[in-house]
Amino acid sequence: MVKSGKSKRSGALAESPSHLMHRVLQLALDIYSEEAGADGPTQRQFAVMEAVSAKSGLTQTDLVRATGIDRSTLADLVARMTTKGLLEREKSAIDARAKAVKLSEAGTALLEAARPRVEAADRRILALLPKGKREGFIELLSDLANAADAAPDLAKAEVKAAKKSQKEARKAEKLARKADGTDKAAPGDPEKVRPVKKDKKPKKAKAPVVAVEPVS
Repeated sequence: MVKSGKSKRSGALAESPSHLMHRVLQLALDIYSEEAGADGPTQRQFAVMEAVSAKSGLTQTDLVRATGIDRSTLADLVARMTTKGLLEREKSAIDARAKAVKLSEAGTALLEAARPRVEAADRRILALLPKGKREGFIELLSDLANAADAAPDLAKAEVKAAKKSQKEARKAEKLARKADGTDKAAPGDPEKVRPVKKDKKPKKAKAPVVAVEPVS
């Protein structure tokens, strides 16, 4: 067991969350691979199968939320697992346009065989920490996972708020110009500028018609 205390590493990397998390992730994946074995599912495959088994009728969009795997990677993963016969597709009972994913018999058998191995991997990882820190470690990981789930929604909300603020600013500026009697768009203002009417060309005067008497 690793003794508790400050790390002996020094420098910027010792205080870099991204670097430390990368190292810990690699350690966790190595332990997982050792316990799962060559015939077991990958960590991502296990996550997909576990999510599908927990709730029936999940679409790929639901699986993105449940597993945290990005959409393009998940689509490729589900396609390969379907080809291998681990997953099956069916019409979604909620959205007729979407396809739901369910475990096949082979997928169910693989999941049940993998669960004790994954639990063993989790025990090995937690055993690297003192008992008093294990619960807090899981809570911190949960907090980070929840923050990751909320990040896309937060980004969308910020973009929407920024657009609304810009729209209100343009509206206020337009009202101010009207109040000043300078209702003209400023340079770079996206508001449509009224076209300037060109002066019409003066019509040419027609020459008077003179009647010519016939020569007798």
